[in-house]
Amino acid sequence: MTAEFKKPEAIIFDWDDTLAANWQSIHGALNAALTAMGHKIWSMEKARANIRRSLRESFPKMFGDQWEEASDIFYNHIEKNHLSTLKSIDFAKDLIVQLKRDNILLGIVSNKRGDLLRAECNYLGWDNYFTNVIGANDAVRDKPAADPLLLCLKGTSIKPSLTSTWYVGDAPTDLECAINAGVTGVLIKDSDLTPDYQKFPPLIHFRNLNKMADFLA
Repeated sequence: MTAEFKKPEAIIFDWDDTLAANWQSIHGALNAALTAMGHKIWSMEKARANIRRSLRESFPKMFGDQWEEASDIFYNHIEKNHLSTLKSIDFAKDLIVQLKRDNILLGIVSNKRGDLLRAECNYLGWDNYFTNVIGANDAVRDKPAADPLLLCLKGTSIKPSLTSTWYVGDAPTDLECAINAGVTGVLIKDSDLTPDYQKFPPLIHFRNLNKMADFLA
């Protein structure tokens, strides 16, 4: 791969578990909604394994006709504390500084609601590194549809392709989104691939962001 490799013109990142970690807030908000709707609470392990789609896709399946009420409870809870529990992933800041220095266009595409996502990016002081920050509800459809990734590149000179654009994430939905948009799917995961990655395998797999930084350097 390295013999034919060219640096991408644009690298778009997923947010949660890729650049930032905020499962304490997400888990608490989810259980507040589950409790209010008369459901059993979820363990952290179950939440991390099952929360990948945007709320407007996942909540109707979980709560049926009550999904909008559950959504209000979830967001009321998360808005109160999501910044206080936010942490950056190891090596994330060093990587985005390096990529910005190398004149690679950077963006974010996440299934976290857009206003919350941009608030978290701003809280970490990273908003100036990213050309576009696209969250759930910002595009017509959310990940794994291509819409938010294509929206992230809108207004730039870069056309999505396997050679020009990477989408970097940690979950099968991220890799599915990359395939749907026609860009290179890059996985950040500190373990071998499990069966749920077989349908949408990554084109590149790094154990952590530091490995990715070393490769691009």
